[in-house]
Amino acid sequence: MLILRLQIGQMSITNYNHTVAERFMRYVQVDTQSDPASPTQPSTEKQKDLSRILVEELKAIGIADAELDEHGYVYATIPATSSKNVPVLCYCSHVDTAPDCSGAGVKPILQKTTMAAISYCRMIQVL
Repeated sequence: MLILRLQIGQMSITNYNHTVAERFMRYVQVDTQSDPASPTQPSTEKQKDLSRILVEELKAIGIADAELDEHGYVYATIPATSSKNVPVLCYCSHVDTAPDCSGAGVKPILQKTTMAAISYCRMIQVL
């Protein structure tokens, strides 16, 4: 699970060499399959592999306090860039995959499309 504490504001990220799609394509190739029969948390040690990657990437963009706990939770804080009293945001997400199907050997395909193709698909659904 990724937990990112963030106060509203903008953060300048330098040396950011990957698109969101490229990162996502790498992330989905990490085997994070869970085990419902396991009494541990997380249910498999390999679930922490993606969390370790996330911690290293957070540190690489300047988030010094990024850390992984023994349960596989990632914590990181991005300080506010506003002098205003702004709310704190928490981003929370699972990094494991269902046990029904193996997470090993995933070969993602990025399907690029145009807005025209998306509009066409929506039109078909409406009909």
